[in-house]
Amino acid sequence: MRLILASTSPRRREILALLGLPFEMIDPEFDEIASEHLSIEDEVVDFAAAKACSVARKNPRSIVIGSDTMISVDGQKIGKPNDIDDARRILRALAGRTHRICTGVVIFDGTEGPGLQVVETVFVEMREYTEEEIDRYLSLDESLDKAGAYSIQGDGRKLIASIRGDYLAAVGMPLRPIADYLEGRGVCFDLDVDKLYADKLVLNWHSFS
Repeated sequence: MRLILASTSPRRREILALLGLPFEMIDPEFDEIASEHLSIEDEVVDFAAAKACSVARKNPRSIVIGSDTMISVDGQKIGKPNDIDDARRILRALAGRTHRICTGVVIFDGTEGPGLQVVETVFVEMREYTEEEIDRYLSLDESLDKAGAYSIQGDGRKLIASIRGDYLAAVGMPLRPIADYLEGRGVCFDLDVDKLYADKLVLNWHSFS
């Protein structure tokens, strides 16, 4: 059964690789254009579906996984920053506040499976960090390709007070619903997903235990 991740994200690759299954990564042909009329939950599902669909069209008889992550604060959707100044603006807006991270996952199953559509929401409380801490963090060059301008599994975790929800969803892709789907389709893997979630020993998860 051919498994494809419709992404070039190193974070999503690391998460899916935890299952120990062989899979391919293909860059989806899709431009993310945010809509003012969709909720954050609907938008991440739409983006995940568009990514998966663009790959599935050219790769029939495959299970294709698409995922998208977006942040919301005060009802405003926040994606990846445009540049360093935009990243600084975003980090200032998040300081000392709680925001939502929504990650959508869509699976197109070209092997006669039902497919999957799911959204995981994580609540992240940020510290009251200073302007100097923002500048120091931005100098590490891990902001520009991250929704919300920070890396929850990288040095950005030092800006965080606490998280509530699926940590892997906050990083970029919840593993449990994907594992459950593949298991239901008869795909065997060695990973004990419940133990992984209980032990929290991947991607700096233990920082928030």
